[in-house]
Amino acid sequence: MTVSIDGQRLWSSLMAMAEIGPTANGGSCRLALTEEDAAGRRLLIEWCEAIGCTLRVDRVGNLFIRRPGRRDDLDPVATGSHLDTQPKGGRFDGILGVLAGLEVFRSLHDQGVVTERPLELVVWTNEEGSRFAPAMVASGTFAGEFSEAYALSRQDCDGVTLGQALEATGFAGEMPVGEPRLAGYFELHIEQGPVLEEENEAIGVVTGAQGMRWFDVTLRGQTAHAGPTPMGYRRDALAGAARLIDRLQSHALADASGGSKVTVGCLDIDSPSRNVVPGEVRFTLDLRHVEERELDALEALFERELAAVAETFGVETRSERVWASPVVEFDAGCVDAVERAALAQGVPYRRMMSGAGHDAVYVSRVAPTSMIFIPCRDGISHNEAEYASPEHCALGAEVLCDALIERANREETV
Repeated sequence: MTVSIDGQRLWSSLMAMAEIGPTANGGSCRLALTEEDAAGRRLLIEWCEAIGCTLRVDRVGNLFIRRPGRRDDLDPVATGSHLDTQPKGGRFDGILGVLAGLEVFRSLHDQGVVTERPLELVVWTNEEGSRFAPAMVASGTFAGEFSEAYALSRQDCDGVTLGQALEATGFAGEMPVGEPRLAGYFELHIEQGPVLEEENEAIGVVTGAQGMRWFDVTLRGQTAHAGPTPMGYRRDALAGAARLIDRLQSHALADASGGSKVTVGCLDIDSPSRNVVPGEVRFTLDLRHVEERELDALEALFERELAAVAETFGVETRSERVWASPVVEFDAGCVDAVERAALAQGVPYRRMMSGAGHDAVYVSRVAPTSMIFIPCRDGISHNEAEYASPEHCALGAEVLCDALIERANREETV
């Protein structure tokens, strides 16, 4: 069965959504469950209801928009992503996956195609985690990683809970979290990295996601005057942090496989002054790898280097692992469906692992799942300059459409 999507209509939808919460430099700001996010959700619902789809909302605000199938007694096949953004985010991260799903539904409607199984377009709440931490909390609740009470109790910087924000925006739903059960889930996304563009490949067939572990680290030494204190007598917390970061960076850079990734994204010096030896430093550490065993080894290296810093610099150290996401392997049948769809388009593609977290990672725990990547310019994402071409957006939607139809026309999913 061949269904052609309307690439121009998809692009127009993307640009219309970008008009809600625009930023000064061409990006988007729709933090989760703000009025801007709610306005984007309402626009999507309006578009979907115009083609006969129906809406259900679960208790953590996830939207499930259904297109009926010939056999509505069968579990649906789903697609989707998120509409919330970073404070100065782009127009494509998450939004492409939602609006490509909409375009698939519109094209099926225009061409009178009805799949065996029903289809669901899902909008997951608070994927970014930029207003309510942690990220992906609503898809994680759907998958059983978090309790409903935990998700609803998450607070933003003003003390507003996710539950209160749901009530305020009108998206406090009644459907139990975890429904409906899905026969498959496909998520289209920009790559958020440079590989596809650098290798002149048009589609990424995503086979899984690398493992991630987050740590909060504190080094405590002794503040001292920069002039009278000899170097050998210092307990310099910042120097210790610098040594640790350098050792971990050097290890990752020396990994010929390219699988090790080390990032220190936040660093805070207690009461900084240019002529004071820093006595306390706090920083975050993000470790990632495509193999769980190697991620274990990377964490062990961090622990050894942290102990060495304590001894060398005379500082007290404390680390807390605040989040861990294991390496994920997506469903082989769904991955193969995406690969067949890419082959049918006759474009260069590659199988690849996702370097970022996505709602699909949690959904894969409870439903057969895969993802589709398209290139983004210079690999830039979470940035107002984020960009994917109309042609690549349309191509990704075509691959998504083919994979959805194949899966939805199977009465058996095993």
